[in-house]
Amino acid sequence: MEWTIGELAARADVSSRTLRHYDEVGLLSPSRTGPGGLRHYGPEQVARLQRILLLRRTGMGLADIGRVLAEEVDEAEGLRAHIAALEQERERIDRYIREVRHTLRAREEGVDPCPDVMFEGFNDRYRDGVVERWGEEAFRAGNEWWHDKSVREQREWKRATEALVADWAAASREGAAPDSDRAQELAARHVEWLAIPGTPVHAGDRERSIAMVTCLADTYVEDPAFARTYGDREGAEFVREALRLYARTRM
Repeated sequence: MEWTIGELAARADVSSRTLRHYDEVGLLSPSRTGPGGLRHYGPEQVARLQRILLLRRTGMGLADIGRVLAEEVDEAEGLRAHIAALEQERERIDRYIREVRHTLRAREEGVDPCPDVMFEGFNDRYRDGVVERWGEEAFRAGNEWWHDKSVREQREWKRATEALVADWAAASREGAAPDSDRAQELAARHVEWLAIPGTPVHAGDRERSIAMVTCLADTYVEDPAFARTYGDREGAEFVREALRLYARTRM
């Protein structure tokens, strides 16, 4: 299969003059030249043109593109690198879109947009850990769930979260035991709070849900930031033991 210079130019959304220029500078030669000097391009040339156009979109000059392609030993590896770069760019653009949508929704609802909501997603700061434990889809599902909420719904969810943390801290200060009704009710609320799209709890996967709750419970003690969230290390240990017991006996 091959395409004439006009056909390829139309498909690639460039001009025939651009393709002729790429040929003149040694960046993209046609697979053959037909009668009357008409250039024809095969699949290999089409793939190379795609690489050239992708690199051009990054702002790279033609001379630098030529060097990159000349030094590239494995074309497939180069394409994989480009896919990774494009995915990062897509995530950056998606983040900007979310920020502007959040501001627009806030204005339409007559409330002030919150910086912590505007400039990060539901679990952006925990991205690496989420992806490592539950995969990229879990991260994306959580963020989509969060950004589908209105500004008021996001604030209500944050308030509910703060109330749960405050109740845990209060129960710890007042000496509740991890196996007490009070602690186990808090554990049930906590697990329900974790039922966010993309998580095993939301999917109803019992074994993975138990593993998730247990893992998070350990993190609350091991990570100093979480320990401070629950008042102190003793408070975090109380939450851990209550959640572990709930996972063993009630999930």
